[in-house]
Amino acid sequence: MLINKKLLFIISLLFTLNILAQDAISYKIFKGNGKKTSYKKLVKAASKANIVFFGEEHDNPIAHWLELELTQDLYKKNGGKIILGAEMLETDNQQAYNDYLTGKTDYKQLKKDARLWPNFKTDYLPLLNFAKDKKLKFVATNIPRRYASKVFKGGFEVLDSLAPKEKKWIAPLPIKYDSTLTKYVAMTKMEHVKYMPKNMQKNMPKAQAVKDATMAYNILKNYEPGKIFIHYNGSYHSNDYQGIVWYIKQEKPEMKILTISVETQEQLKKLDEKNKNKADFIIVVNKNFPRSY
Repeated sequence: MLINKKLLFIISLLFTLNILAQDAISYKIFKGNGKKTSYKKLVKAASKANIVFFGEEHDNPIAHWLELELTQDLYKKNGGKIILGAEMLETDNQQAYNDYLTGKTDYKQLKKDARLWPNFKTDYLPLLNFAKDKKLKFVATNIPRRYASKVFKGGFEVLDSLAPKEKKWIAPLPIKYDSTLTKYVAMTKMEHVKYMPKNMQKNMPKAQAVKDATMAYNILKNYEPGKIFIHYNGSYHSNDYQGIVWYIKQEKPEMKILTISVETQEQLKKLDEKNKNKADFIIVVNKNFPRSY
């Protein structure tokens, strides 16, 4: 009888903890129109796309966890036919990543050979290691930051003076640019931009655009029919179907694209109006959830 009482106590305790865990919800998933949906449905929809853009908040651990989960699930669902790519990896470091992926170098050497983000080890190395384990291609899609900085200071025209060997790290020139896209217009109105010199205010969205154009170019360059290209980037690069998505559509309008955006809200009962239609799927994270840095 004593054993039965202990067993009942344990069962009761586990049940209570489960209820508490359900109340302390960390995130919820919505469709772009605000309708609640599930991770299972997100995976199903993503499996039908040619390119999946996972728009993250760089310091959001929920986003990084779900990036790896989605990558693993799409790998299984599409028979291993996936390609990975990321904003955080710059084109001129591609060989360093290839050497790591093929086992020629270790992580210690990778840190010396590539410009890694401060949170690379915790947030992006798991993705790189998954690609290494499964022998997948992982594409460094982003422009080397020094060239984006040049555009920020001097506009697109500074790229014309680059040597041919430098231009190979960037999308083909001239860079197509639509200054009326709302995401680029919004950048010029950010509070901190007001205090910049006029030329830099004008060039800030151009620096963003050269990143978007280069990432789109490298995604299409490495895309293979029958495979799903999963791209990890800050949500601003793909929200509202602009940024990288806009450039993809300029070249290949037939591409089936699915976008995901991670957003933070005070409440998780419904999608805030400001977050509606930012992407096909919106992962809303509790504002109180700890950040990774």
